[in-house]
Amino acid sequence: MEIVLVRHAEPEWVRDGLSVDDPPLTERGLEQAAMLAERLAGESFDEVYVSPLTRARQTAAPILDGLGRTLVVEPWLEEIRNPIWHGTPAEKAEEAYRSQRQLPPDERWGGIPGGEPVREFVERIRAGASAFLAQHGITPLSGELPVWRIEGERRRILCVAHAGTNSVTICHLLGLEPTPWEWDRFVLGHASISRLEAFSVGEAHTFGLSRLSDVEHLPAPLRTF
Repeated sequence: MEIVLVRHAEPEWVRDGLSVDDPPLTERGLEQAAMLAERLAGESFDEVYVSPLTRARQTAAPILDGLGRTLVVEPWLEEIRNPIWHGTPAEKAEEAYRSQRQLPPDERWGGIPGGEPVREFVERIRAGASAFLAQHGITPLSGELPVWRIEGERRRILCVAHAGTNSVTICHLLGLEPTPWEWDRFVLGHASISRLEAFSVGEAHTFGLSRLSDVEHLPAPLRTF
């Protein structure tokens, strides 16, 4: 069992000095997505899932074309829900994030006022990942260690999502306790590839992180975060 987590390419968060909610990709982001698709075109996947947000869907479009697959949206892959900033000066969002970073660790679970609290986001992604894995025959075994029962044949699953979503999912599969700064805990570049592979531990399985934020398919000028 291998789970491949792709982060979307560079989005256009700001246009003409104003914030853009659910943004499309920038021109550079479209280039990143095309190169990412070329990198993945030689691989085979049993299933491909995409976040419902525009930046993920646009990133996935050339990948799906290259793989000959159709779009399958998986709602639980949606990134943390920010406050509605669309059309407001970009400085408003920048100040909100700056203020969030200055909070003591325990106070950061509340997230940005008006948006989804970080604790609720982490719980949403972990619950979504658990349900998704169960649908694919991957269920946790009792005990403190992160071990799983995997039923059925080996599969390769590709998910195109976000830095936060992918980071929380990685922590969940590795058995790491969550923090309110998952986006900084794993620094995932735009159009990056992270891979988790299951291996046997006796009669059970656990997951190993075989690749984190692989951007070797991008030339240096196209590597962004």
